Amino acid sequence: MAESENIVAQTAERIFADLADAQTVNRDSDGSWKAPLWQALSEAGLPLSWVAKDCGGSGASLAEGFGVLSAAGRFALSLPLAETMLAGWLLSQARIASPEGAMTVAPANPKDAIAYGADGTLSGRARDIPFAREAGHVAVLAHGSEGPSIALVKAEACRIEPGLSLGGDANDTVSFSHVAPLAISPAPEGFDLTSLFLMGAVARSLQIAGALESMLDISVRYAGERVAFEKKISKFQAVQHNLARLAGESAAALAAATSAADTLASGVLSGDAAFLEAAAAKIRCAEAAEKGAAIAHQVHGAIGFTIEHVLHRFSLRALAWRDDFGSETWWAVELGKRVAARGADELWPLVASR
Repeated sequence: MAESENIVAQTAERIFADLADAQTVNRDSDGSWKAPLWQALSEAGLPLSWVAKDCGGSGASLAEGFGVLSAAGRFALSLPLAETMLAGWLLSQARIASPEGAMTVAPANPKDAIAYGADGTLSGRARDIPFAREAGHVAVLAHGSEGPSIALVKAEACRIEPGLSLGGDANDTVSFSHVAPLAISPAPEGFDLTSLFLMGAVARSLQIAGALESMLDISVRYAGERVAFEKKISKFQAVQHNLARLAGESAAALAAATSAADTLASGVLSGDAAFLEAAAAKIRCAEAAEKGAAIAHQVHGAIGFTIEHVLHRFSLRALAWRDDFGSETWWAVELGKRVAARGADELWPLVASR
């Protein structure tokens, strides 16, 4: 990691440590922690990390932004930071200036599509949109007769049906009924829904990997403190075995996520290589989230399921993030289609090249 990437990630870590401590957030029932945290993030330019300065952003690199997302995952951040970063990145593809405040991006489900009509309005329904009701604007990838376009829409112009993710965060359905966008521009050549989902999948993979790191730290610390049968449970072989398995899942997720992030940060944003990296990261991180959450809760026993304990903040969000921007099943099927299309002789060269 370059020095500038370290600085950006460390800035995010400091802000999260000061204003998003999991224990403090868990005790806060009215959400009063959110405004000071968002203000601090905005002052540091982190929500618009991937937006060029002439479009209202801070002009950070993809690698720097990925470092911020990893840190956000380690704190199981329940604010639309990742969504605003993705929305800003999407708008920047069409040179549309990003507004201030929280944003989200649509669609986030591969089965949904937004149409751009001849009358210049957007129509369609997008499910599972993270933090839609908390966002001021929505960055939309729409499809019309001339191909894909990127649009900026005021959230209040849409009909939003509230929903909740497994982690308890806003996860809403957004309906566009002849909504006039604030700005719209054709997407760059070769940019399509897959391009958006590649970025979304890598972002969620990094967040899952970060959450798994924290679950491992919490579980190791708990095992070293909890006493049963007159000795710490970390001394029991079964617990040691489970912690080793959890460490393995965490390491595998981190390796897959960072490899995909490095590929995209190097400028490879399309093609089979980028698709393989993003798909592999989302599939492996989703699998690690399922196995890792089960192990962490098994180590903690009943206490890990209580609302007072912070473990659920990490485990439930890691599990919820599996489905955003394509589930592991969807990515596995799409990856299989690409591999089959290339032919058996091309599989090993593609894998070995990574």
